Amino acid sequence: MPIKITMPAMSPTMTEGTLAKWIKNEGDQVEAGDVIAEIETDKATMEVEAVDEGKLAKILITEGTENVPVNEMIAVLLEEGEDESAIAGFLKEGANDKVTESQNPGTSESQKDSEPETSKILRFQDSDHRIIASPLAKRIAAQNNLNLAQVSGSGPNGRIVKDDVEKALKSGGVPAPAGGSSPMATGVDARALADAYGMEYEVVKNSGMRKVIAKRLLESKQTVPHFYLSVECQLDNLLDARKSINAEADGAYKLSVNDFVIKAVAEALHKYPAANVAWTEDAILQFKHSDVSVAVATESGLITPIIKKAEEKSLREISEEMKDLAKKARDGKLRPEEFQGGTFSISNLGMYGIDTFSAIINPPQSCIMAVGAGQEKPYVKDGQIAIGTFMNVTLSTDHRSVDGAVGAEFLKVFKRLIENPVLMMV
Repeated sequence: MPIKITMPAMSPTMTEGTLAKWIKNEGDQVEAGDVIAEIETDKATMEVEAVDEGKLAKILITEGTENVPVNEMIAVLLEEGEDESAIAGFLKEGANDKVTESQNPGTSESQKDSEPETSKILRFQDSDHRIIASPLAKRIAAQNNLNLAQVSGSGPNGRIVKDDVEKALKSGGVPAPAGGSSPMATGVDARALADAYGMEYEVVKNSGMRKVIAKRLLESKQTVPHFYLSVECQLDNLLDARKSINAEADGAYKLSVNDFVIKAVAEALHKYPAANVAWTEDAILQFKHSDVSVAVATESGLITPIIKKAEEKSLREISEEMKDLAKKARDGKLRPEEFQGGTFSISNLGMYGIDTFSAIINPPQSCIMAVGAGQEKPYVKDGQIAIGTFMNVTLSTDHRSVDGAVGAEFLKVFKRLIENPVLMMV
């Protein structure tokens, strides 16, 4: 019997992905463990390995196809002794009717090009607001002015398929809002406003990663009670220590201020674990290790690779691991375990010259620290005016699990470590 190859769930939060590239072609023999395709998730591009052996008889989802739901069939594998005739019967039995819909073999390229503008608007909004529907279902809905937000999907993961749309039309479906605006949208429709007033713009397509970031940040601000605490740290001792260590390293490695910040956070969490927590409805989870997530900017958006058990690592180990993770993040090569999880986040915009800012918590974590730039300024020392370098950090906490007193105590420990870096080396 033919074997289904489905869109894998590359992470616990993944619901759909982009089939970036086929490594194997139709007709190729496949062994278990062979890499057959590359899948782009919301965070990275990962390889998919075959779990069975046979011939890759038919590819159902072409390269570049976006928003492919997890568990949707993407290809068919034939076992030894089976021929092509087995495929038609396999698909005809309804093993994957949603895939055949999404492929829509009866639609020519010219027909696709001539789809009404309302169909394009629906596709734009559906991807933004998580209305998952097959292209055929979207087109039928657009042609009949049907609001897809009011249609219940019967396909996997609640996907709306052709039958759902046809049933909705027979029962008298809710029409789509005028101008194609989504009932789930909030505020002013930027595209409709720009079109109405003749403002010129260029459409920059949202990546899957960017859409997931937007969704999660919105959820964080709406559901997590943010509380903010700021403190100023003097960096002169740290800068002197960094200069001496780098000089002694003689090019073997080079520490950054951010490496010291990561180490100080990890040590502070280890010394004061009340801030190393996550909120759940029935209990607060207090973590045993400092798994520090560090925000890295990529072309698709921010991603937070993790320095695990950072309290057990030296400054050099943290520096080398962070450089490796940052490169993999920018290349889209992080493995799920390298960016999923973490107990505390750091967002450092000091390198961009930002003095102070507040960051949004990355649930289920309870804290994120925003790190500003170090700046020279005058201060009073022993009754005399002196010049020192100071850095402002702002801690955003989930007030349910880390209240003001806990946050203040954590910052007190962090400040002591960052201002006396020798304490991080013992």
